[in-house]
Amino acid sequence: MLNSSTQCEITSGGFCFDNARRNAVLEAELSEKGYKAPKARKTGTTIAGMVFKDGVILGADTRATDDMVVADKNCMKIHYIAPNIYCCGAGVAADAEILTQMMSSNIELHSLSTGRPPLVVTVTRQIKQMLFRYQGHIGSSLIVGGVDVDGPQLYSIFPHGSYDKLPFVTMGSGAAAAVSVFEDRFKAKMELEEAKQLVRDAITAGIFCDLGSGSNVDLCVITEKGVDYLRGYDRPSQKGQRNTAEEEERRFPPGNESADRKSVNIRSQPDPAPAQGAVLTPGAGGVSDVQSGAPEVAGLRSDGPAGGCGGVPGASFLRC
Repeated sequence: MLNSSTQCEITSGGFCFDNARRNAVLEAELSEKGYKAPKARKTGTTIAGMVFKDGVILGADTRATDDMVVADKNCMKIHYIAPNIYCCGAGVAADAEILTQMMSSNIELHSLSTGRPPLVVTVTRQIKQMLFRYQGHIGSSLIVGGVDVDGPQLYSIFPHGSYDKLPFVTMGSGAAAAVSVFEDRFKAKMELEEAKQLVRDAITAGIFCDLGSGSNVDLCVITEKGVDYLRGYDRPSQKGQRNTAEEEERRFPPGNESADRKSVNIRSQPDPAPAQGAVLTPGAGGVSDVQSGAPEVAGLRSDGPAGGCGGVPGASFLRC
């Protein structure tokens, strides 16, 4: 029998914010000593994926950064998990690399023990459980895509273990620019070439709008027939070249680089305020000249047609 003298403590409902207050006190003590609290590192990547008519397409840029330094211009951010499942990684490169290698090994052992091809949801579940176990200290944001018996599937997994299943998804520091392209042009059951162009344009938007993303565009097309890894599918930002279609349309035809001074129609400017003691007389081209009895200021001239720029003394060094 229970001891009747034992009193049960009644806990109040709701959330407990004791740790939040503790962290605030620790942060205040660190700031007094000249230290700063650790902050989340920027991912510095643009990765994306979408479901199309026959499968899944994954895309990523190829720039790896160390703070403000470009460490690698052509790294691989699309990792192998299984013959029909691949994964894009954003965040700490070492964490993403080791995590995907461990998952690939575990999924291979699981497939051998069960005698069946792996499922995309199995990979997603194992990854999110491992990330949740480390409470975000593994700094990897992942996009898992593949084709199994349930058809094409696409998942996004965050560093703390939460996940989403969506028809299209973007992650990384360039995700905002990339998702705007998807939201504008995505359609259900798109054809292969149209879907590849859409993913390419989304990654390119992240490259041009985010300093942490850059270099080339890699694509990975996963269907029931197999996997087509398109390494270096596009190079949108080549050094010293601007080869976009809009730039070509804005080019002037040959022979229009120079213009005759007489053929330029200069809009008449309002008359300048006369100096003290000056006398106004009609000038050439309807613009008044200024004549003054005061001595000419050193360094200012009134030569040239109509006294420089509209006959204003000292205005010959201005470009009209």
